[in-house]
Amino acid sequence: MWHLFEKKVLIYRKKDKDTWWRIREALRQGGIRRVSTGHYSNDPVAPNGIGGMLDPRDFGAGGRIDRDTYYIRVPASEEERAQQCIRSSGLVAEIESRKP
Repeated sequence: MWHLFEKKVLIYRKKDKDTWWRIREALRQGGIRRVSTGHYSNDPVAPNGIGGMLDPRDFGAGGRIDRDTYYIRVPASEEERAQQCIRSSGLVAEIESRKP
């Protein structure tokens, strides 16, 4: 039985989009429900002001650089099962600290 306002636990936070996608798929295949995922900009040097949407670092040979931090949260009651799904897929869920 699940509760509408159950506390969610952070199981992944890192600047790695590929692993984020793979963990999401592993949780989906494992039947883990009510997973919260997302990403946010964590770039301390982002330009501001006029033309703030243009970042000169994005116009290099490789194109735009992905500077987002990706996260995954699962209900606290599903945490152990989610970790088992991730390990059985051969992945490692890391929580990267915000502090240097």
